[in-house]
Amino acid sequence: MEKFKRDKKERVLMVRDLNISFKTNYGIVNAIRGVRLDLFKGETIAIVGESGSGKSVTCKALMGILDSNGKIETGEIIFNFINEKGEEESIDLTKITQQEVRYRFCGKKIAMIFQDPMTSLDPTMTVGNQIMEPMIEHYKISKAEAKEKALGLLQEVGIDNVDKRFKQYPHELSGGMRQRVVIAIALACDPDVLICDEPTTALDVTIQAKILELIKTIQVKKNISVIYITHDLGVVAKVADYVAVMYAGRIVEKGNVNEIFYDPRHPYTWGLLASMPDTHTNSKRLYAIAGSPPNLMQPITGDAFAPRNPYALKIDYKLEPPLYDVGGQHRVASWLCDPRAPKVEMPKELKERLEVMRREADIHG
Repeated sequence: MEKFKRDKKERVLMVRDLNISFKTNYGIVNAIRGVRLDLFKGETIAIVGESGSGKSVTCKALMGILDSNGKIETGEIIFNFINEKGEEESIDLTKITQQEVRYRFCGKKIAMIFQDPMTSLDPTMTVGNQIMEPMIEHYKISKAEAKEKALGLLQEVGIDNVDKRFKQYPHELSGGMRQRVVIAIALACDPDVLICDEPTTALDVTIQAKILELIKTIQVKKNISVIYITHDLGVVAKVADYVAVMYAGRIVEKGNVNEIFYDPRHPYTWGLLASMPDTHTNSKRLYAIAGSPPNLMQPITGDAFAPRNPYALKIDYKLEPPLYDVGGQHRVASWLCDPRAPKVEMPKELKERLEVMRREADIHG
């Protein structure tokens, strides 16, 4: 797989030391803990991890759509864009209100494709009106202009008989077609950043592949940056340039897709990769990571993954590991990467599986 050259690209988003909490009836949930991430022009980042790891919360903060009980405690989200005057501008999204983020950027500069098109589409509005609405709102264009562009978008996302579909309601379309409509709405205002929250979850495998290919085609054509939120590592292998693995609100490993898939260093990443269904090796059972994620209402001492980590060291229960530079773009938050730590190899079964994956990638690449 060809590596994305980050150092030669223009940075679109820069997240630094982001901490987000939620006030609940049972206490404060420290949902995001010190997230640092960069997104470059034309790049695809995949944020992966179990449910509750903080993937969606991180991206909701980018769009100003955190729940009302959510609060950005500290950190920066620097967004670089071209403003209405055609000038380059940088703004820290944490320094303005969520309402202003939504008004100025949501749908216009940063758009999102949600995982269930049936709940993200309005059942009382025709497909055409839902695509036209953001264009009329943000660009103040006439309905005739908006309709012309909406019909073009429906064609662009691969929908046939666009005049008929334009007048239909979401329930009259198939699941795959509804997801294409959601993509058309997201693209209506030519965003710089497209966030895809599990965009193929509710679709069958054949349609999944077509939707992923569609997003990739549009990304290349428009040179937009894409963030995938997913737990499906098969999707990650197909679409990502760069991968961030999240656990308990923190990024525990990040690097380009080859570094994460063929040279993973964090035991949590080993567990995620080992739990992928596999038809190529002799393993007779599907691996599962033992235990459960920690309760983020309780203070975390040391490494949050330590209780589930079969390779945990004594220091894991006392101090949180720093982010180690292990070469290239690869960064790992694990004490096992410390030069003083004992040498621990990834499980043999996983090593065999990754070798098979590498050979297949070389053949098809």
